[in-house]
Amino acid sequence: MDLATLIGMLGAIGFIVMAMVLGGDISMFVDTQSILIVFCGSIFVVLTNYNMGQFFGIGKIAGKAFLFKIEKPEELIEKSVEMADAARKGGFLALEEAEITNQFMQKGVDMLVDGHDGDVVRATLEKDIALTVERHETGAGMFKALADVAPAMGMIGTLIGLVAMLSNMDDPKAIGPAMAVALLTTLYGAFLANVIAIPIAAKLELRKEEEKLNKKLVLDAVLGIQDGQNPRVIEGVLKNYLAESKRAIDTTEE
Repeated sequence: MDLATLIGMLGAIGFIVMAMVLGGDISMFVDTQSILIVFCGSIFVVLTNYNMGQFFGIGKIAGKAFLFKIEKPEELIEKSVEMADAARKGGFLALEEAEITNQFMQKGVDMLVDGHDGDVVRATLEKDIALTVERHETGAGMFKALADVAPAMGMIGTLIGLVAMLSNMDDPKAIGPAMAVALLTTLYGAFLANVIAIPIAAKLELRKEEEKLNKKLVLDAVLGIQDGQNPRVIEGVLKNYLAESKRAIDTTEE
């Protein structure tokens, strides 16, 4: 569970709701017509930008902003050094029985065991990285599209409310509900974009960078093992992926 996403979003929603409650009856901030225009209208506009499969996967994609398990780079470096040491002592076949939890690393090790050429290994793994980044960008793009559309739908709702209000100026009772639609759709559009869509899109971009970094680290590790580099050298190269304060490279040769 990503507590930063959960606490941040719930905190923002909580303070907004608190402000509504302090302003009076919270029911005055609820309008069915405004909800239909902004929330339902925005969702269907986003649907036009993607295919059905991508669209109906939006819930699973959004879940990655809250639930996303990924190994720490330090753990991948430790495992890479362990495998490099095993390969140095017993050859690539010694890696066949290695317990590897990272699927991308397992894929690379399997290619080493099968004796694939270095260029083939690099091309295959780089293609995997590119497709992973593309999938993340598609998910983040859906929420960016929602963030762009929601305020526009809010404006459309505002215009609808103003037209309804100006068309019934001779009926004082109709002015209030029409003005409520005009204002609430703008509120809903801003809420959907800035409290929901933009933060989720930003967190999905962060997920993309985290997974991309890990996979590039593993790629360098696999290629280093294939080249027969010293495990300490591989460790030093891979620790470049860490923040400088976490590197503390041990240069002791075996």
